[in-house]
Amino acid sequence: MGMFTSINIAATGMSVERLRSDVISNNIANASTTRTPEGGAFKKSMVILESVASSHPTWRMPFVNAEQDNGPGKGVRVREIVKDTTQGRLVYDPSNPDAIQSGPNKGYVEYPNVNIVNEMVNLISASRAYEANSTVVQGAKDMFSAALEIGRA
Repeated sequence: MGMFTSINIAATGMSVERLRSDVISNNIANASTTRTPEGGAFKKSMVILESVASSHPTWRMPFVNAEQDNGPGKGVRVREIVKDTTQGRLVYDPSNPDAIQSGPNKGYVEYPNVNIVNEMVNLISASRAYEANSTVVQGAKDMFSAALEIGRA
């Protein structure tokens, strides 16, 4: 394991959490958008993550394996950003230009499937995870400084 591995792992986490925050912020900003360029109401986006080490078939857990010295994981990355295709809430408003014009839901307007409370909880979670990774980077920097001080004495 290299000297800067912990910083690199934490940096992948910080990068992912920043992207998660951006996606969540976009969901919140479009919580009342009933018309999109694709047609229909806005559909919330979700970030799907995976371990960077998942591409190594011999990797078992984030600790050094005595049988195979694979070392710890390499961090996390975004696998994909997907749209949640569940239907949003329907509100009866036949005078709205975005109202459904035919079928059993005629006169209803579909609103985005974004729950503001859930999105705010997710945003706080992403913020806290970013802070935790930042603390790891700062701790590693402090350890490196202490090691240099020992070597200087």
